[in-house]
Order: sequence, then structure tokens, then C-alpha cells
Amino acid sequence: MKKKKIVVFSGAGMSAESGIKTFRDTGGLWEEYKIEDVATYDAWTRNPKLVLDFYNQRRKQVMGASPNAAHTMVAGLQKEFDVQVITQNIDDLHERAGSEKVLHLHGEIMKSRSSQWSELIYDMKEWELKEGDLCERGAQLRPHIVWFGEAVPEMIRAEMLTQEADIFITIGTSLNVYPAANLIHVVDASVPKYLIDPGEFNLDYIRNLTVIKAKAVEGMEILLKKLHEHQPGQSARTGV
Repeated sequence: MKKKKIVVFSGAGMSAESGIKTFRDTGGLWEEYKIEDVATYDAWTRNPKLVLDFYNQRRKQVMGASPNAAHTMVAGLQKEFDVQVITQNIDDLHERAGSEKVLHLHGEIMKSRSSQWSELIYDMKEWELKEGDLCERGAQLRPHIVWFGEAVPEMIRAEMLTQEADIFITIGTSLNVYPAANLIHVVDASVPKYLIDPGEFNLDYIRNLTVIKAKAVEGMEILLKKLHEHQPGQSARTGV
């Protein structure tokens, strides 16, 4: 029998319990840096060393972090469902937890790419990317990140995958970052939707939405019980 398709859309709150700083919360990264100084193409052309240093520190932090129980529970859903993760996060914690289908909307911190030829993308094994590190055609390498003001090349694919969902789960996102926040509106009205986040939302107009006001780990534990209630004879409490 064909497995039901779950699409999981995750944001910064998904990785917060792994110690990865979020950008928008109190004590987050944007209180230490201005967006325009480290996360735009203009910043890159103006001060590439600062931008490289900023993302080197992010990469070092990610390499020292581990997937939390929420990542593991999402990966565990693959035992019973066809699971597609779409994430705003640039870390690789979903992959390290075992999720097999992960689409990164905003890039990947553990990759670099040519500053001139965007198709030239390289896996990174070390945390540091320096001035003078060049692609095979001789151009400076930059972080493989979608900066503010840049197009989101995977957005169309993300929308197509979302439209295939039998169940849609949003975890740890404020739904304030566009165009990614539009994904919840792409889901068919008849599809069950779950939102896991401790924040305040005014989403009463979205049909079939269950809001679980909790952080990622606690929220996933609650959600697995709910999924189990709708999957008689099966255990949705996988990966715990």
C-alpha cells in the first residue's frame, strides 16, 4: 500500500534546542550583526572578509551541534510515511538525524559555491572558508546561502512538493519570512495541517489547522500521539 505523504516545513525553532542561535528571537544573531552587513550581496561585495567570518562562525557552531529529539522524531516518521522535509534552516541536522528527503530553501552552511558560476557547488568538510579559496574556474568561493534580496531558486519545487502533501506539518517557524511562509497557503484546504510553535499566530482562516503551542521537541511528542490516533493499528511514535 502506498504510504501517505507528509511534508514537514521547519524553521529556526527546529534547531534552537540543538543550541543553534535563531536570527529573530531575543539574543539572536541579528542583535549582534546587522542584516545588511553580513547577509546581502551588497555586504559580500563591500566586505567579503566579514561575511566569510560570519558564516565561518555559523558553520563552526553547526559542526559542534547535534540533532535534537525533534529531528530524530521527524526522521522516524519515514518508517510509516513518505516524508519530505522542506527547511528554512541552513544547518544539516535533519540529514544527520536520518531524514532522506531534505530540501533547503535558504541554502546550506556546509556547502560553498562559486561567486560567479552558481552551479559550481562544493561540499565542505572543514569550518573555515577564506579569501583566496577559489572554484575550479578561478572565482572566489562564497557561502552557499540565499541572502536577503536574492531569489529563492528552490521555491517553485517546494510549492510543488507541498501540493502533494496528505499531511502538512510546520515546526519552529514564525511564518514571517517570505516567500517561504506562503507554503502553508499552498496546501489543499482538505489536508490536515499541524503547526508546532510556542508563538502567537492568527491563523483561524486556515482550514484543518491544529496549533500545538510548544517548542519543537515537546510539540513533536504531542503530534506523534495525534498521528497515532488517526493511524489505527500503527504506532506513529517512531524514532523516540
